[in-house]
Amino acid sequence: MADADLFPDAPGDTPSDYLGHRARLRERLAAGGGEAFHDHELLEFLLSLGRPRVDTKPTAKALLKEFGGLGGVFAADHQSLARVAGMGELSIAALRAVQAVAVRLVKSRIADRPVLANWQALLDYLRADMAHHPIERFRVLHLNTRNTLTHDELMSEGTVDQAAVYVRKVVGRALALESAAVILVHNHPSGDPSPSRADIDITKAIAAAGKPLGIAVHDHLIIGTQGHVSLRAQGLL
Repeated sequence: MADADLFPDAPGDTPSDYLGHRARLRERLAAGGGEAFHDHELLEFLLSLGRPRVDTKPTAKALLKEFGGLGGVFAADHQSLARVAGMGELSIAALRAVQAVAVRLVKSRIADRPVLANWQALLDYLRADMAHHPIERFRVLHLNTRNTLTHDELMSEGTVDQAAVYVRKVVGRALALESAAVILVHNHPSGDPSPSRADIDITKAIAAAGKPLGIAVHDHLIIGTQGHVSLRAQGLL
Protein backbone atom coordinates (compact mmCIF):
# COMPACT_ATOMS: atom_id res chain seq x y z
CA MET A 1 0.00 0.00 0.00
CA ALA A 2 1.38 3.42 -0.96
CA ASP A 3 2.09 6.22 1.53
CA ALA A 4 -0.77 8.23 0.05
CA ASP A 5 -3.10 5.37 0.92
CA LEU A 6 -1.79 5.01 4.47
CA PHE A 7 -1.62 8.76 5.06
CA PRO A 8 -4.18 10.72 3.03
CA ASP A 9 -2.33 13.99 3.59
CA ALA A 10 0.78 12.81 1.79
CA PRO A 11 1.55 14.96 -1.27
CA GLY A 12 3.97 12.46 -2.83
CA ASP A 13 7.76 12.15 -2.92
CA THR A 14 9.67 14.16 -0.28
CA PRO A 15 13.34 15.14 0.31
CA SER A 16 15.50 12.36 1.72
CA ASP A 17 16.86 14.41 4.63
CA TYR A 18 13.62 15.31 6.43
CA LEU A 19 13.71 12.18 8.62
CA GLY A 20 17.04 13.24 10.13
CA HIS A 21 15.70 16.74 10.68
CA ARG A 22 12.63 15.34 12.39
CA ALA A 23 14.76 13.16 14.67
CA ARG A 24 16.68 16.26 15.72
CA LEU A 25 13.39 18.01 16.50
CA ARG A 26 12.38 15.09 18.72
CA GLU A 27 15.70 15.23 20.55
CA ARG A 28 15.36 18.98 21.16
CA LEU A 29 11.81 18.56 22.38
CA ALA A 30 12.84 15.79 24.79
CA ALA A 31 15.82 17.78 26.07
CA GLY A 32 14.26 21.15 26.69
CA GLY A 33 10.58 21.28 25.76
CA GLY A 34 9.16 23.50 23.07
CA GLU A 35 10.27 26.93 24.29
CA ALA A 36 13.35 26.98 22.03
CA PHE A 37 11.33 25.99 18.97
CA HIS A 38 10.31 28.39 16.25
CA ASP A 39 6.57 28.47 15.57
CA HIS A 40 6.97 26.68 12.25
CA GLU A 41 8.97 23.91 13.94
CA LEU A 42 6.23 23.27 16.50
CA LEU A 43 3.64 23.07 13.73
CA GLU A 44 5.94 20.94 11.60
CA PHE A 45 6.41 18.42 14.41
CA LEU A 46 2.71 18.31 15.21
CA LEU A 47 1.76 17.68 11.59
CA SER A 48 4.42 14.99 11.29
CA LEU A 49 2.65 12.83 13.88
CA GLY A 50 -0.08 12.14 11.34
CA ARG A 51 2.25 12.23 8.31
CA PRO A 52 5.41 10.37 9.39
CA ARG A 53 6.70 9.89 5.83
CA VAL A 54 6.17 13.42 4.58
CA ASP A 55 8.21 16.63 4.97
CA THR A 56 5.74 18.88 6.80
CA LYS A 57 7.89 22.02 7.01
CA PRO A 58 6.46 23.62 3.82
CA THR A 59 2.91 23.08 5.07
CA ALA A 60 3.75 24.51 8.51
CA LYS A 61 5.24 27.66 6.98
CA ALA A 62 2.31 28.01 4.58
CA LEU A 63 -0.14 27.83 7.49
CA LEU A 64 1.66 30.56 9.43
CA LYS A 65 1.79 32.78 6.36
CA GLU A 66 -1.89 32.24 5.56
CA PHE A 67 -3.23 32.83 9.08
CA GLY A 68 -0.67 35.26 10.49
CA GLY A 69 0.66 33.15 13.36
CA LEU A 70 -0.06 30.20 15.62
CA GLY A 71 -3.17 31.79 17.12
CA GLY A 72 -4.71 32.27 13.70
CA VAL A 73 -3.81 28.75 12.62
CA PHE A 74 -5.48 27.11 15.59
CA ALA A 75 -8.55 29.34 15.35
CA ALA A 76 -9.06 28.71 11.63
CA ASP A 77 -12.09 26.68 10.59
CA HIS A 78 -12.02 23.40 8.70
CA GLN A 79 -12.67 24.88 5.27
CA SER A 80 -9.99 27.53 5.62
CA LEU A 81 -7.38 24.98 6.74
CA ALA A 82 -8.30 22.64 3.90
CA ARG A 83 -7.43 25.33 1.35
CA VAL A 84 -3.76 25.26 2.38
CA ALA A 85 -1.64 22.97 0.23
CA GLY A 86 -0.73 19.76 2.06
CA MET A 87 -3.55 19.92 4.58
CA GLY A 88 -5.85 16.91 4.76
CA GLU A 89 -8.29 15.47 7.26
CA LEU A 90 -5.61 14.04 9.59
CA SER A 91 -3.72 17.32 9.80
CA ILE A 92 -6.85 19.39 10.32
CA ALA A 93 -8.07 17.04 13.04
CA ALA A 94 -4.69 17.31 14.81
CA LEU A 95 -4.81 21.11 14.86
CA ARG A 96 -8.41 21.24 16.05
CA ALA A 97 -7.64 18.72 18.81
CA VAL A 98 -4.70 20.78 20.08
CA GLN A 99 -6.84 23.92 20.14
CA ALA A 100 -9.58 22.11 22.07
CA VAL A 101 -7.08 20.80 24.63
CA ALA A 102 -5.47 24.22 25.08
CA VAL A 103 -8.83 25.93 25.67
CA ARG A 104 -9.95 23.21 28.06
CA LEU A 105 -6.77 23.52 30.09
CA VAL A 106 -7.13 27.25 30.63
CA LYS A 107 -10.85 26.92 31.26
CA SER A 108 -10.17 24.41 34.03
CA ARG A 109 -8.49 27.22 36.01
CA ILE A 110 -11.85 28.97 36.48
CA ALA A 111 -14.00 25.89 37.06
CA ASP A 112 -15.67 25.74 40.48
CA ARG A 113 -13.98 28.96 41.61
CA PRO A 114 -15.33 32.49 42.03
CA VAL A 115 -14.73 34.13 38.66
CA LEU A 116 -14.22 37.62 40.07
CA ALA A 117 -11.38 36.32 42.24
CA ASN A 118 -9.74 34.59 39.25
CA TRP A 119 -10.01 37.41 36.74
CA GLN A 120 -6.66 36.80 35.02
CA ALA A 121 -7.51 33.13 34.54
CA LEU A 122 -10.82 34.16 32.97
CA LEU A 123 -9.05 36.54 30.58
CA ASP A 124 -6.53 33.85 29.64
CA TYR A 125 -9.37 31.49 28.80
CA LEU A 126 -11.29 34.03 26.73
CA ARG A 127 -8.19 35.10 24.81
CA ALA A 128 -7.31 31.50 24.01
CA ASP A 129 -10.82 30.77 22.80
CA MET A 130 -11.82 34.02 21.08
CA ALA A 131 -8.98 36.42 20.31
CA HIS A 132 -8.11 34.91 16.93
CA HIS A 133 -11.57 33.88 15.85
CA PRO A 134 -12.22 35.19 12.31
CA ILE A 135 -15.84 36.21 12.90
CA GLU A 136 -17.53 38.06 15.73
CA ARG A 137 -19.09 36.00 18.51
CA PHE A 138 -21.18 37.14 21.46
CA ARG A 139 -21.15 34.98 24.58
CA VAL A 140 -22.70 35.18 28.02
CA LEU A 141 -21.06 33.77 31.12
CA HIS A 142 -23.69 32.93 33.75
CA LEU A 143 -22.76 33.10 37.44
CA ASN A 144 -24.48 31.96 40.61
CA THR A 145 -24.67 33.86 43.92
CA ARG A 146 -21.08 32.78 44.71
CA ASN A 147 -19.92 34.22 41.36
CA THR A 148 -19.02 30.74 40.18
CA LEU A 149 -19.41 30.03 36.47
CA THR A 150 -22.45 27.83 35.85
CA HIS A 151 -22.96 28.20 32.09
CA ASP A 152 -20.85 29.56 29.24
CA GLU A 153 -23.06 30.07 26.22
CA LEU A 154 -22.59 31.32 22.69
CA MET A 155 -25.61 33.55 22.08
CA SER A 156 -24.93 34.74 18.54
CA GLU A 157 -22.40 34.54 15.77
CA GLY A 158 -22.13 37.05 12.98
CA THR A 159 -20.00 38.29 10.13
CA VAL A 160 -16.45 39.58 10.26
CA ASP A 161 -17.47 42.61 12.31
CA GLN A 162 -20.99 42.13 13.62
CA ALA A 163 -23.02 39.71 15.74
CA ALA A 164 -26.69 40.25 16.51
CA VAL A 165 -27.49 40.66 20.20
CA TYR A 166 -31.03 40.70 21.59
CA VAL A 167 -31.65 42.08 25.08
CA ARG A 168 -34.76 39.96 25.65
CA LYS A 169 -32.92 36.79 24.65
CA VAL A 170 -29.98 37.45 26.97
CA VAL A 171 -32.11 38.35 29.99
CA GLY A 172 -34.62 35.59 29.32
CA ARG A 173 -31.87 32.99 29.23
CA ALA A 174 -30.43 34.33 32.50
CA LEU A 175 -33.85 33.97 34.13
CA ALA A 176 -34.24 30.43 32.82
CA LEU A 177 -30.86 29.46 34.24
CA GLU A 178 -31.56 31.28 37.54
CA SER A 179 -28.35 33.27 37.12
CA ALA A 180 -27.50 35.85 39.76
CA ALA A 181 -25.17 37.71 37.40
CA VAL A 182 -23.72 37.60 33.92
CA ILE A 183 -20.55 38.66 32.17
CA LEU A 184 -20.99 39.63 28.54
CA VAL A 185 -18.16 38.81 26.14
CA HIS A 186 -17.52 39.31 22.47
CA ASN A 187 -14.52 39.46 20.18
CA HIS A 188 -13.37 41.97 17.59
CA PRO A 189 -11.86 40.10 14.61
CA SER A 190 -10.08 43.31 13.58
CA GLY A 191 -7.85 42.80 16.63
CA ASP A 192 -8.68 46.20 18.16
CA PRO A 193 -10.79 45.69 21.31
CA SER A 194 -11.94 49.31 21.53
CA PRO A 195 -15.71 49.41 22.21
CA SER A 196 -18.07 50.82 19.61
CA ARG A 197 -21.09 52.96 20.42
CA ALA A 198 -23.26 49.89 19.74
CA ASP A 199 -21.20 47.84 22.24
CA ILE A 200 -21.78 50.44 24.94
CA ASP A 201 -25.49 50.83 24.19
CA ILE A 202 -26.28 47.10 24.22
CA THR A 203 -24.40 46.69 27.49
CA LYS A 204 -26.41 49.41 29.18
CA ALA A 205 -29.67 48.04 27.76
CA ILE A 206 -29.00 44.54 29.10
CA ALA A 207 -27.94 45.91 32.49
CA ALA A 208 -31.10 48.04 32.71
CA ALA A 209 -33.34 45.12 31.75
CA GLY A 210 -31.71 42.74 34.21
CA LYS A 211 -31.56 45.02 37.25
CA PRO A 212 -35.25 44.88 38.29
CA LEU A 213 -35.13 41.10 37.87
CA GLY A 214 -32.17 40.72 40.20
CA ILE A 215 -29.69 39.93 37.42
CA ALA A 216 -26.47 41.93 37.60
CA VAL A 217 -24.17 42.59 34.66
CA HIS A 218 -20.70 42.41 36.17
CA ASP A 219 -18.89 43.41 33.00
CA HIS A 220 -18.73 43.36 29.24
CA LEU A 221 -15.35 42.16 27.98
CA ILE A 222 -14.20 42.79 24.42
CA ILE A 223 -11.44 40.44 23.26
CA GLY A 224 -9.00 41.10 20.42
CA THR A 225 -5.53 40.07 19.35
CA GLN A 226 -4.28 43.46 20.55
CA GLY A 227 -5.62 42.93 24.08
CA HIS A 228 -8.94 43.31 25.85
CA VAL A 229 -11.21 46.05 27.14
CA SER A 230 -13.43 45.90 30.22
CA LEU A 231 -16.37 48.27 29.90
CA ARG A 232 -16.68 48.40 33.70
CA ALA A 233 -13.03 49.36 34.06
CA GLN A 234 -13.59 52.05 31.44
CA GLY A 235 -16.51 53.47 33.41
CA LEU A 236 -18.95 52.53 30.64
CA LEU A 237 -21.14 50.24 32.75
